[in-house]
Amino acid sequence: MRWLLALGMYAMALVATGPAMAAETGGAFYAVTYFEAAQPDVAKVAADLRQLAAASRKTAGVTGFEVFEEIGRPSRFAIFEGWQSKTAADAHRSAAATIAFHDRVRPLLVGPFEIRDFTGFAVAGPSEQGSRDAVYVLTHVDVFPAGKDEAAALVGHLAEANRKLPGNLWFDVLQVEGHPNHFTLLEAWRDRNAFDESLMAASTRDFRQKITPLEGALYDERLYHALQ
Repeated sequence: MRWLLALGMYAMALVATGPAMAAETGGAFYAVTYFEAAQPDVAKVAADLRQLAAASRKTAGVTGFEVFEEIGRPSRFAIFEGWQSKTAADAHRSAAATIAFHDRVRPLLVGPFEIRDFTGFAVAGPSEQGSRDAVYVLTHVDVFPAGKDEAAALVGHLAEANRKLPGNLWFDVLQVEGHPNHFTLLEAWRDRNAFDESLMAASTRDFRQKITPLEGALYDERLYHALQ
């Protein structure tokens, strides 16, 4: 049901903002937060994160709110947020429930929350419901400023091609606000096998060959399961 609700909210957001490319996403706003819990407190942080997600999905202006636990490193978490506007996102950040979550969890973390704000670049939203086996991927792509236009074309083409691959559930590209040479790829795949097969697809291999010479930092790809 949660995924079906998310699909509906994404559909409404896309109708409101027009075709899903950078110059046409209207006021849509996105954020990804990364953080790591101390090992003894992983279960407590995960429980608090589930509560935050349940409450946040009822917030006015939300178009998507997903919480993830990294595969192989369950102490590392990520939050994806989609909002109709930055105003809606700011209201959520200042809400009592959000502040209380940060206050409870902050003492249990090995480092601070790392929050990245985005505009949409190539956004379609999830195409179908994922099961417990679904694999989610967050990849940060950082290129030198001189290569930003070439990189923009490459990530856009990758999203379009890989949405058509077997087992793909979601492939969006977000652009870091104020830094047009930084992108985050948000993917979901039916299972680990579907993700592994996508790595050897011609579209992925061509993208990796062409993006690598442009990179200003290492290609940062992290795999997650959704917190149920």
